[in-house]
Amino acid sequence: MTARWRPVLAPAVHLRHDRVRGTDLLLLPERVVVLEGSAGAVLRWCDGKREVPQIVRELARRYPGAPVADEVPEFLDRMREEGWLR
Repeated sequence: MTARWRPVLAPAVHLRHDRVRGTDLLLLPERVVVLEGSAGAVLRWCDGKREVPQIVRELARRYPGAPVADEVPEFLDRMREEGWLR
């Protein structure tokens, strides 16, 4: 199911970079989620045009040696379960 999925942020969710904190944030109605590590970089690829394997390939190219093949699909699935991606 994840392979054909083209993730995109849910309509009420916005990704922003907080320069003061030096981190990415997800802005939701009445809630802010502080993202850790490369979560923001992964979510920036979720534009509704790319399928998960395309996102994984691009991130693997940009971050050689990082375990993106295992971790990125799991992360995206968790974000979908939270309702932050559709």
